[in-house]
Amino acid sequence: MTRVKICGCMRVADAVAAAEAGADFVGIIFAQSRRQVSVEEAALIARAVGAPLEAVEQEEPPPLHPGRFESAEAWFAHGAEALDRLLGRKRPLVVGVFEDQAIAHVNEVADEVGLDLVQLSGSEPWEDCLLSTRQAIKVVPPRMSAASVFAYARAGAALALMLDESRGTGTSGDWSVAASVAERLPIWLAGGLTPDNVADVIARVRPWAVDVSSGVETGGAKDAGKIAAFVRAAKGVAV
Repeated sequence: MTRVKICGCMRVADAVAAAEAGADFVGIIFAQSRRQVSVEEAALIARAVGAPLEAVEQEEPPPLHPGRFESAEAWFAHGAEALDRLLGRKRPLVVGVFEDQAIAHVNEVADEVGLDLVQLSGSEPWEDCLLSTRQAIKVVPPRMSAASVFAYARAGAALALMLDESRGTGTSGDWSVAASVAERLPIWLAGGLTPDNVADVIARVRPWAVDVSSGVETGGAKDAGKIAAFVRAAKGVAV
């Protein structure tokens, strides 16, 4: 079953609606965006869906063993399994979204808010994933071919890769590229998804997770009915 992230939660009610609908992840934006929230508001949103994972519950990536995790395919398959284990401990997990912000700042916000995971959406180096005190989701640079994504993907750093041409604008990406990447890597897919098209996109691309923000909004605010419809449609696809 495809996992679902409802991103850009700006109110406690948004995260609660996502949790009640059965979302696996909720996203809170700290990067420059109309959906950006303060640390204080973010802490309220995060706590509304449960206490954060304790440090002892965080999945520690194993050292790379020759022949086991040295390839990107093996590494990200391990990452998907690790995230599923975390979801077994808490659902939804709270993801903080950052873009080209100092990793020291990311870690400070993660601690203050009580984030479970971080998403690095800019041009951050892979080394930032290793310096993060939370497991990281790394967003692939835009307009990459499938071959370029495979070359970009690095084992041993982030637990997950996201394809997102939209960056919160609702613009669709190239589903054929996404499908080619998803044949080898358990990707997260964002951009242009809505309750009406997500089932078809999942059937075509077969991502590990889908991520939506503007597609479940009405008048610029999260719509609980659309959130529920999106989760229902995404999880209704047999993959």
